[in-house]
Amino acid sequence: MRKAIEISGLAWLALTLTPGLPAQNKDYPFQPVPFNAVQIKDVFWSPRLETNRTVTVWYDFQKCEETGRIDNFAKAGGLMKGEFRGIPFDDSDVYKVIEGAAYILAMQPEAKLDQYLDALIAKIAAAQEPDGYLYTARRLFPPEKMPKMSGSTRWSNLSHSHELYNVGHLYEAAVAHYQATGKKSLLNVAIKNADFLCETFGPGKVQYPPGHQEIEIGLVKLYRVTGQEKYLNLAKYLLDIRGRSETHKLYGAYAQDHLPVTEQSEAVGHAVRAGYLYSGMADVAAITGEAAYIKAIDRIWEDVVTGKLHLTGGIGARHGGEAFGDKYELPNKSAYLETCAAIANALWNHRMFLLHGDARYVDVLERTIYNGFLSGISLSGDRFFYPNPLEADGKYKFNHGSAERQAWFGCSCCPVNVVRFIPSIAGMIYATRGDQLYVNLFVGGAGQAKVGGQTVRLTQETRYPWEGSVKLSVEPAQAAEFSVRVRIPGWAQSRPVPSDLYRYLDSLEPDEQPRLKVNGQFTPLIMDKGFAVLQRRWKKGDLVEVSLPLKARKVLAHPSVKDNLDRVAIERGPVLYCAEGVDNQGQALNIVVGDEVSFAAEHRPDLLNGVTVLKGSAKAAQRGEDGKAALKDQPITLVPYHVWNHRGLGEMAVWLARVPEKAKLAPPPTLAGQSKVTVSHVWKADHLAAVNDGEEPRNSGDHDLPRLTWWDHKGTAEWVQYEFKQPATISAVEVYWFDDTGRGGCRVPASWSLSYKEGDDWKPVTGVSEFGVKKDVFNRTTFTPVTTSALRLEVKLQPGFSGGLLEWKVTGK
Repeated sequence: MRKAIEISGLAWLALTLTPGLPAQNKDYPFQPVPFNAVQIKDVFWSPRLETNRTVTVWYDFQKCEETGRIDNFAKAGGLMKGEFRGIPFDDSDVYKVIEGAAYILAMQPEAKLDQYLDALIAKIAAAQEPDGYLYTARRLFPPEKMPKMSGSTRWSNLSHSHELYNVGHLYEAAVAHYQATGKKSLLNVAIKNADFLCETFGPGKVQYPPGHQEIEIGLVKLYRVTGQEKYLNLAKYLLDIRGRSETHKLYGAYAQDHLPVTEQSEAVGHAVRAGYLYSGMADVAAITGEAAYIKAIDRIWEDVVTGKLHLTGGIGARHGGEAFGDKYELPNKSAYLETCAAIANALWNHRMFLLHGDARYVDVLERTIYNGFLSGISLSGDRFFYPNPLEADGKYKFNHGSAERQAWFGCSCCPVNVVRFIPSIAGMIYATRGDQLYVNLFVGGAGQAKVGGQTVRLTQETRYPWEGSVKLSVEPAQAAEFSVRVRIPGWAQSRPVPSDLYRYLDSLEPDEQPRLKVNGQFTPLIMDKGFAVLQRRWKKGDLVEVSLPLKARKVLAHPSVKDNLDRVAIERGPVLYCAEGVDNQGQALNIVVGDEVSFAAEHRPDLLNGVTVLKGSAKAAQRGEDGKAALKDQPITLVPYHVWNHRGLGEMAVWLARVPEKAKLAPPPTLAGQSKVTVSHVWKADHLAAVNDGEEPRNSGDHDLPRLTWWDHKGTAEWVQYEFKQPATISAVEVYWFDDTGRGGCRVPASWSLSYKEGDDWKPVTGVSEFGVKKDVFNRTTFTPVTTSALRLEVKLQPGFSGGLLEWKVTGK
């Protein structure tokens, strides 16, 4: 195990006061302990933080260089020649890595990184236009060649351009860099841009909100660090015009621009945009006291936790639009759950705690960071998930063209978001309000806070989340009366989430309840909003011992979650577990965990950088020689979900079958299933094996299944063929077409035909019944039997559209 390192927490850099700049008196009622007062020395988080410092930040900068993201600034600033490369919102990726690098510099000063940032910031400053506008694509493209998403002129397509989104991340990076180094080089760029926006946007001026929210968060950080109220006012203005058709043509629910923000009650649309919107509303409300904002995000939060929150803490169920689904729409294999959305959810829930002081928000935060977020980054720090599904078959390329973590993406918002978020977790551990000191997260290390007017040092010793014991040393500068409020996690009170969306199958025994000791003496739990309140006169040497019931527990979903009926998930403390094929005789989807199955925890320091696994004896469904399914006893091993896919391709499942009928088996052998598939063209994210994997589609737009499409070919002639192991006599085929009308550009074909191979020639089948192109059914075609070694299906795609298949069956004579 790597040596633990000490770091400074930076999650709320912009909430801290900066010497020489105005202090803001009104803000969140519950204040996070600032970054320069927290040090982490933890068995779980320190290795992750060290990898982020030594690997991820440099890796992200390297990829930004290789892909032209950094050169775009140099080109826009006249420092080098060349054309724009990439996507116009790539500017934001550079800003996010700078923000993460600034946090790292504050953790551990490093001359090399400091100098690298100086050189990079000089390029950014050069790219800024004289009036403050900054968007590299617009300096490098002539108006007639400007990418459509950007609009031909400034602000002409704010629904898609990301002009304001980019600079929102610039502001966050600038504040972080200034507070980490004391240098104003990037802060001056940000201020110049923000001043320009304050002159440009407002009543009677530009009255369009950003299509992708983020600038609201950045503007509030600029306000906090400069004291310039105009930045706060602009953030509020951009929130207030959202959903108001009298100011602009509405963007719709996808961008949360369908209703005024104060009238919204449901989480809809793009999940990352939504999370950033709700975070920005919380920031502005904390300072302005805008009660309508708080009421709105309270309603929306209830909507999420009661029906739109995956067990991982991930949000955004749908691939289409990277969006929230309907209530209880919580799929597993097809779940999108973008890593950036997990980050947005964590940021939002931390802010909700700072508004309300209720531990239930920290419960969601904790669930998210240990599961739905952390799965997005590999242990090596240089491989990433964009989506984070709860089930995988090892074939479906859910991760933007891959079934495994990838080194980078065309749109790489997730890898660069990770590097800034990991160190920010330190700023979420403690908080204060007057004479109350809150312990939110259990992370080894120390924090120093102002409580009731004096300094209190709090030290944690723990092996959480692998062990449930935590020692808290409380050391006030002088003996004083105040309260230490220790969060008792919802999972330790038999409540997985703060709603009835999930519940535990079992209950805790009396000796498995959370317990507290103060100076060796048990003390009753006096609870207030999820916190155990320890009100007393504290002095140096006082010790609080927390004991939390870490045991493997079965979780059931609300019965309205159709995908998880008769399924069970397993978690231990805040850590959610999954089954991987590599540990379970090559399969995971066939495992049956009945209610009688119990699990024993075993810590494995030699596995996946040190994890606690769960072992039990369950059942596995197998197909016998007669083709029928049968159950057999099988020992099973579960690993933490956040470390899955570190040992090669294979099956994975969080929600395991609770009854045999829910176990997934490979289909019985068929002629099609044993054939070799070749094709004229296949989209990089699709699968040849999709056409003969035996999976039965629910409809032609079924995105839960692998598919074969000819995307991005449109209106062309294409083909797919089966080559049989030995000649076979065929008399019929059944084709299930892929058609994502309303979501994408694939349609059933205009026409199709079938040929068989005779010698070296292809001949059309005869005596055909029909070549059907109906949606949502198998199109069965019979013909005069042929004996052949290969069969070819030839299609003519509709003009302007592509097409594809979900399944193709063949029937012998």
